[in-house]
Amino acid sequence: MKAVLHYRASEGFQAELARQAAGAGVETAIVDETDDAAFAREFADAEVMLHVLKPVTAHMMDQAPRLKLIQKLGVGVNTIDLASARERGIAVANMPGVNSQAVAEMTLALMLAVLRRVTYFDPLVRAGDGWRPDLAVLDTVGEIAGRTVGFVGYGEVPKRLAPALQALGAQVIYTARAEKPDAVGRFCELGEVVERADILSLHIPLTEDTRGVIDGLALWRMKRGAILINTARGELVDQQALCEALTAGQLGGAGLDVFNGEPVDPADPLLGLPNVVLAPHVAWLTPETLARSLVVAFDNCRRLRDGVPLLNQVV
Repeated sequence: MKAVLHYRASEGFQAELARQAAGAGVETAIVDETDDAAFAREFADAEVMLHVLKPVTAHMMDQAPRLKLIQKLGVGVNTIDLASARERGIAVANMPGVNSQAVAEMTLALMLAVLRRVTYFDPLVRAGDGWRPDLAVLDTVGEIAGRTVGFVGYGEVPKRLAPALQALGAQVIYTARAEKPDAVGRFCELGEVVERADILSLHIPLTEDTRGVIDGLALWRMKRGAILINTARGELVDQQALCEALTAGQLGGAGLDVFNGEPVDPADPLLGLPNVVLAPHVAWLTPETLARSLVVAFDNCRRLRDGVPLLNQVV
């Protein structure tokens, strides 16, 4: 069985892939997402695709007539043409929970970085001016304690974060498709969470129903000076409206790991805003997450080979 990882993998990731693949008896190839020629060559006889972020299209599927499984290394499958996979009899599986710890920690990091203006002070210190900051900036920093954190969605990431935020002194509220009996925090409708949160954090999948859920109207219903955190999917937010709200001072800041278009256009005005902390869709990306992900992926390779049900099959 051959599996192709379509990703620009680090040396550490390559070593972990080789180790786990050997244990599973799976031949592997690693192809940078930008190298179309190498991908076409390696993918032609692949039975499994290890998918990360670059969209998987019907055309790509047709390049691999032996393909039986598209294994998402993560949770969101919005980057896979599910209808085309279904038509071709190709299974699609994901792995809920494997990256929750990493995303939870990154979400907290973004909250703190925005509140404490880390990206303002770090370069200032490096330039030798750290002890002479703009005094107006000092009036814009803050603490999590005493603030209301609102979660849109209450899955594995908020489950980890809510107790920690409460321990730090925050009030937690959340909205979800249904109230969670074991949730830390108070259930509210979406509108109330948007209006009451000092920090609004997004944790829902991208679907046609959730696309643009945080639009211009929602942004202007938020508290003046509130903070938006997004480690879910960029398309949940109207990015132009977000930029306008940040520029106008309606929002005090934002911490973003995901964007409407990735990689981000260097001309995007978001990149020039001093009250935004940015990361390149790496909230999930730790060596620990990758190791856990490969355990699930190669378990599914064995299951595919042995003809038994796959873990977390979506299609």
